[in-house]
Amino acid sequence: MARYPLVLCWLRRDLRLSDHAALYRALKAAERVVPVFVFDRGILDSLPRQDRRVEFIWETVAALKAELQAEGRDLLVRHASAVTEIPRLARELGAAAVYANHDYEPAAIARDAEVKTALADAGIAFHSYKDQVIFEQDEVLTQAGRFFTVFTPYKNAWLKKLEPFYLQSYPVEKYRDGLARRTPEAMPSLESLGFERTDLAGIGVKTGSEGASALFEDFHDRIDRYHDARDFPGVKGVSYLSVHLRFGTVSIRSLARYAYQKATAGSMSWLSELIWRDFYQQILWHRPDVVAHAFKPEYEALPFPNDPALFAAWCEGRTGYPLVDAAMRQLNRTGFMHNRLRMVAASFLVKDLLIDWRWGERYFAEKLLDFDLSANNGGWQWAASTGCDAQPYFRIFNPVTQSEKFDPQGRFIRKYLPVLAKLPDKYIHSPWTAPDDVLAAAGVRLGENYPRPIVQHGVARMEALERYGAVKGTKAKSAD
Repeated sequence: MARYPLVLCWLRRDLRLSDHAALYRALKAAERVVPVFVFDRGILDSLPRQDRRVEFIWETVAALKAELQAEGRDLLVRHASAVTEIPRLARELGAAAVYANHDYEPAAIARDAEVKTALADAGIAFHSYKDQVIFEQDEVLTQAGRFFTVFTPYKNAWLKKLEPFYLQSYPVEKYRDGLARRTPEAMPSLESLGFERTDLAGIGVKTGSEGASALFEDFHDRIDRYHDARDFPGVKGVSYLSVHLRFGTVSIRSLARYAYQKATAGSMSWLSELIWRDFYQQILWHRPDVVAHAFKPEYEALPFPNDPALFAAWCEGRTGYPLVDAAMRQLNRTGFMHNRLRMVAASFLVKDLLIDWRWGERYFAEKLLDFDLSANNGGWQWAASTGCDAQPYFRIFNPVTQSEKFDPQGRFIRKYLPVLAKLPDKYIHSPWTAPDDVLAAAGVRLGENYPRPIVQHGVARMEALERYGAVKGTKAKSAD
């Protein structure tokens, strides 16, 4: 088969040069391959001028560009609308085709359709491939040929379908000589993109494939304990690789292969978390309406008071419930929130403060460094009981008992709420229950340097049950 003389490989959420489906296919199909990345104005123009995600991407792209330039090659970097720039650049360079990896978000699907049409009008092919998940779209279906809406059966079918073929790497290195040699171009500065530096380096975020590798190697020593440690935010129990999965600085195949082959209780528990990513991606693919609507239509009618003052208190970490407040302060300060705390904070917003889950979803989307539309939407709808395989509406997290169970010594709380640091373990989860002399000795002044609870959990819980029960047409259940 004749090879293309020159093609573009368009990098998006796959910012690496190894085990890369589209790059491998491009190198196999063409004499010369030119990698390109577009800082897409369609995405960036609406973001705040200080955005950790943009800086993470910029640092990663700069590292890729430097690596290629050291070999006499280059990564072309543009700041434009991808819909117009990719076809324009392909025409300018005389590319016969553009290669990319699939993106499953509705806006990205629409963008790629526009690009494909514009390329076709110029006689240029567009090829895209699966890369960011193990199984996509319709690859894992029920026996009736429908998509799964419950995780455990999906996981079982996913594992049954899994073979070594799906976990093998794409050996880009064998064909790397096919990367076009070019005169190097300057990397546009972060400031020229209209963005300012953030505290990314100060909070210890490691960017690029090098950062991903360092984190994964560190996790090797802890993965066997993952199933025991994963729920405790005060200990180093998770992998911290979520942002690298989000931007593709690490291959999902390499992670899943390591976990599956290790086959310990801890590694298989972590593999389950990777399977959740595939699960939510296929939900988004089949039901793109979940971006703005409840997966369960009956919950569209759920009445939320949506008190702006309560929402502001939640956002700023001043609800009076220490675990919730510490979680929100972690998010605001670092762009990260531990997964257990995402569930607790989301449940508290929706079922204690009675605020629409979409408000919280949008806030997380703005603040999370690892923001991923499918996982964020899926997690929020799970907590709000409006989504697929969500927790039952009558199961409502108690923020105090969750704190006592998963941060028993208050390690995490003390880190993010230093005003409470001197409280005994017994009272740090619910400072309002502490005697006056204990509060005074700890320097805690309720209502002054730390707020009293803005709602009473027991009262708020009953109101939530009544509202959900009315929508469901059932009586509120009493189980906590």
